Amino acid sequence: MEKQRIEAENNIMLTVFGSFDENIKYIEKLYGVKIVNRDGSVNISGENSSKAEKLIELLIHEAKKGNEIDRRMINYFSEELEETTPEAVGGLSSDLICMTVAGRAIRPKTLGQQKYVQAIRKNTIVFGIGPAGTGKTYLAMAMAITAFKNHEVGRIILTRPAIEAGENLGFLPGDLQQKVDPYLRPLYDALYEIMGAETFARNMEKGVIEVAPLAYMRGRTLDNSFIVLDEAQNTTPEQMKMFLTRIGFGSKAVITGDTTQIDLPRGKRSGLLEAASILDGIEGIDINTLTNRDVVRHPLVQKIIKAYDEYEEKKAREEQKSHRDDKRDKRDGRDTRRDGRRYRR
Repeated sequence: MEKQRIEAENNIMLTVFGSFDENIKYIEKLYGVKIVNRDGSVNISGENSSKAEKLIELLIHEAKKGNEIDRRMINYFSEELEETTPEAVGGLSSDLICMTVAGRAIRPKTLGQQKYVQAIRKNTIVFGIGPAGTGKTYLAMAMAITAFKNHEVGRIILTRPAIEAGENLGFLPGDLQQKVDPYLRPLYDALYEIMGAETFARNMEKGVIEVAPLAYMRGRTLDNSFIVLDEAQNTTPEQMKMFLTRIGFGSKAVITGDTTQIDLPRGKRSGLLEAASILDGIEGIDINTLTNRDVVRHPLVQKIIKAYDEYEEKKAREEQKSHRDDKRDKRDGRDTRRDGRRYRR
């Protein structure tokens, strides 16, 4: 039976082990090993002890940086260690984007998120496509605020299509701005958290931060700006083309969306899907895809997304089989009629 030994300070190991040793119990179950902590020395025994050792060393590395150790981190690190090196996974926490007004560090938490952030730094236009909870919008907002603070751009423009998901704008109270505000609320929330309400309000008054529906972008040229188009799966091809052709000199644009949550009328093609297909391979444009492995919300969200993906794949296979069966039945019916005519002759 394999055995491994790790030396670490007691206070660090308390963070890694978690309340009532819940983290370490989860790792024991994950790898089928036994882990014992005595006097700053962690002993690991079992067939997969070397795998557990790599994971725990990564968690110690994160704990020393003051990061919280939770089940989401454990799951993600264990999955990535099957495909990449501990150095690649451990480098995530060193990629600091900015600090929130409360002093919390904003960093990419997965390799997919890190690739997305690096793409934003290098390219003029970046598409961030992926399921809910992968940090597409939040990271884009953090990058926009960082660029603004570093004087890389003169203003931030945040926009969304005001598509109704089962509700009608006309029934909401207030004027047009009050009607569209609920659609823009997630953008406001991210700005409040990162910048603080007072700083945000002050910059809004100056006009250097603008939050508006996509329809307000028509006819404008957006120079020296960091532009974030959120919920882009709900744009039409015409709206997407209109938006992309607004981008001016010194500007950067990030377009985010989830292609599994399209609220457009049936039969209407998503502008996000079309643009990703047309623009792929153009220099200065990056099409970045995040997956359920990049989900940073509650671990159940990752499982829900995976379950839905499997259901959609199964549904698509059944529809293809049904379509093939229908074609075969029609062909067989024609053959039967043809044989009948031959027999009558």
